[in-house]
Amino acid sequence: MRWWSAGSAATVVMVGRKCCSDGAFMGLFLIPQHALAITRHYEFNIKMQNVTRLCHTKSIVTVNGQFPGPRVVAREGDRLQIKVTNHVSNNITIHWHGIRQLRTGWADGPAYVTQCPIQTGQSYLYNFTVVGQRGTLWWHAHISWLRATLYGPLIILPKKGVPYPFAKPYKEVPIILGEWFNADTEAIISQALQTGGGPNVSDAYTINGLPGPLYNCSAKDTFKLRVKPGKTYLLRMINAALNDELFFSIANHTLTVVDADAIYIKPFETDTILITPGQTSNILLKTKLNYPTATFLMTARPYVTGQGTFDNSTVAGILEYESPVLHSVFSTKKLPLYKPILPPLNDTSFATNFSKKLRSLASTQYPANVPHRVDKKFFFTVGLGTTSCDQNQTCQGPNGTKFAASVSNISYVQPTTALLQAHYTGQSGGVYDPDFPISPFDWFNYTGNPPNNTVVGNGTKLMVLKFNTSVELVMQDTSILGAESHPLHLHGFNFFVVGQGFGNYDPIKDPKSFNLVDPVERNTVGVPSGGWVAIRFLADNPGVWFMHCHLEVHTSWGLKMAWLVLDGKLPNQKLLPPPSDLPKC
Repeated sequence: MRWWSAGSAATVVMVGRKCCSDGAFMGLFLIPQHALAITRHYEFNIKMQNVTRLCHTKSIVTVNGQFPGPRVVAREGDRLQIKVTNHVSNNITIHWHGIRQLRTGWADGPAYVTQCPIQTGQSYLYNFTVVGQRGTLWWHAHISWLRATLYGPLIILPKKGVPYPFAKPYKEVPIILGEWFNADTEAIISQALQTGGGPNVSDAYTINGLPGPLYNCSAKDTFKLRVKPGKTYLLRMINAALNDELFFSIANHTLTVVDADAIYIKPFETDTILITPGQTSNILLKTKLNYPTATFLMTARPYVTGQGTFDNSTVAGILEYESPVLHSVFSTKKLPLYKPILPPLNDTSFATNFSKKLRSLASTQYPANVPHRVDKKFFFTVGLGTTSCDQNQTCQGPNGTKFAASVSNISYVQPTTALLQAHYTGQSGGVYDPDFPISPFDWFNYTGNPPNNTVVGNGTKLMVLKFNTSVELVMQDTSILGAESHPLHLHGFNFFVVGQGFGNYDPIKDPKSFNLVDPVERNTVGVPSGGWVAIRFLADNPGVWFMHCHLEVHTSWGLKMAWLVLDGKLPNQKLLPPPSDLPKC
């Protein structure tokens, strides 16, 4: 990967080499800079690479031949210019997950929403500025299921001279949780969509691309975190898994959560964290004061709420302390190995209590600017359903139908022209309708006995907002085909999670308990299984912004929609023109 910087600042050098074979981590090293912000350039070459996991070798789509992909590092206020060149047969887009993309929606990345895909032999320069954000985010492919292997960390350091609101860590380590499929994920989802049934599940979970010793043929493919006694390490956690929320824990160690989705929170201690696909979190790990003469597993396994099949396995890495004896031939294999105890697979009580602990820092320096006045209130249902099978055919979904998913009973139909392009050129006719409903047309007991009719509607509908509209959105899970947790991700915005609960949302009683003082601010939130979540945000970013479930199978089935935020009156409130190299459909 080529990487350089330009501008009035001194040159910045980043060490971003791949981890060694045993999974040992590399730190982040920066030569000091004097300017407040610079432009950082990266080159992403999309290429095939043979990778072996679980004694199974396959050719996967990668960035620069790396799996996981290279880390992107910037400081708050920096401009990033990342040239993506496609050398594979698949169409490609890259999404910079969690970046606000203020007025630069053309760089957001979801296919056929803000751009047409980058085709074979083509390049596209993603060009955007990091405004008012610092922490851990990530990048990933945003077309079909290619993010199974196309992903990597996006690390935003504070401005030079601005400290963390917690003790400076000794080292910082990305911990990316993912999934490994022996089969081709594009073939898996293609077959599922044709047959109408659920897709095959993954063969393993991974930590930084490695399955670990609990899987067959994987003892050598284990991530190892070597630490020193009495030090504090910042773990930059990312859940890049396709379809699973994950519990994560380190045996005999307490974790301190200090950040969620690149927003500082009130620190709290926990033995285990829960992180949904799309979410990120900064975690402080304080090592033991003295060398413990033991090694410790760090493990992750799924939190499961739905009725479908899932990968019921556990990924493990190893936390080992550096020996206090210099040049020692002491073998860690002789040390006792401790394993953490993770919550039960369906521990919704833990999930609920964990989410309640997440509170914004709400300090003078980092205020929680939650909207107190609401201009527009919306109520969306999210959940599964069915759609008819092709004529004279029987499908593998319920009662011979195909599985589908929807927002407010509208299963999203992907257009063949990018929504943002259609809006910008004033040629939206036949591409989308600007009439997404503010609430469902048919009201029923959403979390009670499901209705007999499970068929969803479909269409490409946008919710249109005037610039600077303050929004309250309640998302209600449904029990159609079974209640299930849904991690919803909103592009282009952070939002405040002001309330959540179980059962049907009560518009009279429930708002009385909303937290408008220090609600957590994030970009991806889990709608509780058989419950609801309420969020608020200010529509201060013109453009077309995708919102979807980050369980990839649900997105493929249609659990997605988009918001259109119109330009404001002032020049700095208008969407910037599209770049000249914007890919064409």
